[in-house]
Amino acid sequence: MGYLALLRAPHVTRLLLGTLLGRLPAGMTALVIALALRDAGVPYGRIGLATSAYAIAAAIGGPVLGRIVDRTGQPRVLLAAAVVAGGGYALLALDPGSAIAAPVGAAIAGLAMPPLEPCLRSLWPDVVDEEQLDTAYAFDSASQQILYVAGPLAVAAISGLFSPVAALWVAAGLGLAGALIVATTGPARAWRAPAREKSAGLLGPLRSPGLVLLLVGLAGAGWAVGAQNVLFIAYAERHPDALPGGAGTLLALAALGGLLGALAYGAVTWRRSTAARTWLMALAMAASYLPLVTLPGPYPMAALAFLSGIGLAPLLAAAFVLVAELAPTGTVTEAFAWLVTLFATGNSLGYAVSGKLAEGPLGPVALCAAGGIALGGLLLFAARGRLETAPPAPAARPVPVG
Repeated sequence: MGYLALLRAPHVTRLLLGTLLGRLPAGMTALVIALALRDAGVPYGRIGLATSAYAIAAAIGGPVLGRIVDRTGQPRVLLAAAVVAGGGYALLALDPGSAIAAPVGAAIAGLAMPPLEPCLRSLWPDVVDEEQLDTAYAFDSASQQILYVAGPLAVAAISGLFSPVAALWVAAGLGLAGALIVATTGPARAWRAPAREKSAGLLGPLRSPGLVLLLVGLAGAGWAVGAQNVLFIAYAERHPDALPGGAGTLLALAALGGLLGALAYGAVTWRRSTAARTWLMALAMAASYLPLVTLPGPYPMAALAFLSGIGLAPLLAAAFVLVAELAPTGTVTEAFAWLVTLFATGNSLGYAVSGKLAEGPLGPVALCAAGGIALGGLLLFAARGRLETAPPAPAARPVPVG
């Protein structure tokens, strides 16, 4: 099987585990900030300020750190960022009730979040054979689904056993440990970005029109996921005790669908170009979201939650390859960081808009979720000529069992 061969390749398991460990705080932080501040008696308005400060700072910091990595290499940036982010978590933990320390600490933690995701995706071409790249990106995308489940579960467990403040300290330690694991690998120490294209200029990877269109289309996928989260939470509240686990079950089923979807995507030998696969996966994701507007009973809704998750991770797996193809030479880490930023921005906007809609009937919330990815997919389809300006990625060859 292709995944067995991938995991046997030198450094792959360590890089994946280190990245997941170091990225776990990203799945914990929004919830743990809210719990820690609420435990300190902070009003909801200030909690919203702190969580927004984290999200906005992370959206800004990711591309900046990515550009620094492209210029200077990975280890120093990863370790320095982890230490600074840890200082932000410490500031939060030491005085969560402070009107100044809490938002400042949250902003520092977000701004300096180690760019482990973009760094890993920059490393794949150096770590695996060319014919394994599709499989590597698919497995990468599948493994990221774990964060959506493991992060909140870790916060709940640590907060229940100890306190929300303890979860903040754990988040700081996990970020540093993950960065240390990745930064000390041979590929990370040896990696250097190719000489930066002079035409990249100040905008860097955003000088590529195809890449910008791709990122905007993926923001639509982020919007859909954010709106879907609100839909599941609101749906569970209106069907109390009808589904074991409530919203958590629906979200976990969607994440499981994404995990299996990515594994299936990586196991297929694709003959279409990367661009064609990307817009096809976006439209397939839109089709998988559309049945949610029927808002059926709890158990059919659980099946639709699983179905809706199947398309996300394959879309991201295809997009990872396309980002590398479209980014100007010497800007690939920053380009991957922009993908994370645009997806997260779309996610936040979808969450905010659907949150307002959820005060009424849930039909508009479901349409909001399906509409985000539908518009993103249609944009990618309309821009397919721009996306094809890069040469297609080589088709993955089947890998023998064993």
